[in-house]
Amino acid sequence: MEELSGKDKGLIRGSWESLGKNKVPHGVIMFSLFELDPALLSLFHYDANCSSRQDCLASPEFLDHVTKQVMLVIDAAVSHLDDLHSLEDFLVNLGRKHKAAGVSTQSFAAVGESLLYMLQCSLGQAYTAPLRQAWLNMYSIVVAAMSRGWAENGEDKAD
Repeated sequence: MEELSGKDKGLIRGSWESLGKNKVPHGVIMFSLFELDPALLSLFHYDANCSSRQDCLASPEFLDHVTKQVMLVIDAAVSHLDDLHSLEDFLVNLGRKHKAAGVSTQSFAAVGESLLYMLQCSLGQAYTAPLRQAWLNMYSIVVAAMSRGWAENGEDKAD
């Protein structure tokens, strides 16, 4: 697993802390994800009426997943910047779970774009090119581990 530079870690920590303790409102901004990859809506089976962004926003289970669980994974990565390797098993398993749910690895890119969009909206002028790159560096490490789990899941099913 790759390592982040000290500068990247500082930028990521500082920007994440500046969002405040309650990350849920920032998670709501990540709903742009469904504008980037509308096919993802079909993966959420919490509500038979979850066929549009607005329908999904009305589903408490859906909101919980996107605004809390996704933000908790990001928070875990930020909290473990000095030892991202310690999250390897967790992230690999998360990749397996996403494969089993029908999520493609291309959707990981849409989530990354949504994360960057949320940061840009939430941080305003504090969102700089070096900050964007630091988050991209971290996200690429997270996605690499999840992709390994996703691929392993596929190998297991092929046997």
